[in-house]
Amino acid sequence: MVNRHVSGAHYGLRDWLAQRLTAVVMIIYSVLFLVMLLKMQQFDYGSWRTLWSGSVMRVATLLFLLSLFLHAWIGMRNIFMDYVKCTGLRVSLYAAVILALVAYAAWAVQILWGR
Repeated sequence: MVNRHVSGAHYGLRDWLAQRLTAVVMIIYSVLFLVMLLKMQQFDYGSWRTLWSGSVMRVATLLFLLSLFLHAWIGMRNIFMDYVKCTGLRVSLYAAVILALVAYAAWAVQILWGR
């Protein structure tokens, strides 16, 4: 009789696709942001304030950051599944990473839309 352990290996294709899609979102944002920087006439406070005052830039940045956080979560979860054998420690590490990423997302919203 084979004793099977559930380790989360069934995530394979979905995770692979999510990693690629989030990477594409981050690359597109990075290229567009670089183009915006190259088009800026000055790098003073007024220019930066104008750049970030529009909703499009804020939403695009939030989409970039959420893609980054999802990309990081998938990568860290896969590392923990592969290398952390103690279930209690692995679950604790999952919780710590999730809490940190949620806190970073909340902080990003506060920065982008806070006054």
